[in-house]
Amino acid sequence: MINPTTRSPLDAAALTDSVVTPASIWRRVDVVAETGSTNADLIARSATGEDIAGAVLLAENQTAGRGRNGRSWSAVSRAQITMSVGVSTSGLPPAAWGWVPLATGLAVVDAVAAGNGIDAGLKWPNDVLAGANRRKLAGILAEMATPTPVIVVGVGLNVSLLAEELPDPNATSLAVLGATNLDRMQLVPVLLRELQRRIEGLQATGGADASLLARYTANSLTIGSRVRALLPGDKEVVGDAVSVDGQGRLRIDTGNEVVVVSAGDIVHLRPVQQTSAE
Repeated sequence: MINPTTRSPLDAAALTDSVVTPASIWRRVDVVAETGSTNADLIARSATGEDIAGAVLLAENQTAGRGRNGRSWSAVSRAQITMSVGVSTSGLPPAAWGWVPLATGLAVVDAVAAGNGIDAGLKWPNDVLAGANRRKLAGILAEMATPTPVIVVGVGLNVSLLAEELPDPNATSLAVLGATNLDRMQLVPVLLRELQRRIEGLQATGGADASLLARYTANSLTIGSRVRALLPGDKEVVGDAVSVDGQGRLRIDTGNEVVVVSAGDIVHLRPVQQTSAE
């Protein structure tokens, strides 16, 4: 049973004191009780002329959360970290923007390892999987805000959800995995620090350098496996996932050619042996 204090409300002022420092890229932290989508809210703020680079928006409950391709999901209040951040494109050429959500995945992997010793891996392009059966612990969605180009990255991390509260049987949570630290007030700063480290690394090198590529490959559950990629128009690519390129695209060796697909191209990506629906 979850201790009631585990689902205490987030304190925006305390998070600001912890996160918004002279050395931080984060400039503002807001917490709302409920919203449709934190990504949509940040994008809407950008559309009004607000500079959202460095903005952090957290919701205690999200009612219209979206995954890639418009897939919907809902949250249990105060049981997840539901957060969107604005990432400046300064120092990042457009060709490298696809690496921002991949680097965010690494930040989540490092944060749950640091806070709870959870061993997680990355399913390209946007899922963090953990546990013996490699179930979904977190999801990531990156979108572009206009008119000033800012990358809005949404992270949904299952924290204190009990088994019966999980949205589907392919999901998991830190609680289900046996984590002892379920305090979101401690987990959010750790996640933001890891995310800052990854973003600053991308900006410093103008994209993914050899070190980041190696780190991502070491944590990838996709690279080295045989996959089936379903593309728009019912086009299908089956082959071995061999690497991720400098633009964050997955390279699939079909045996006849190497097909390169971007996150925006993918409708579904599954291991070849998996037959159940995502």
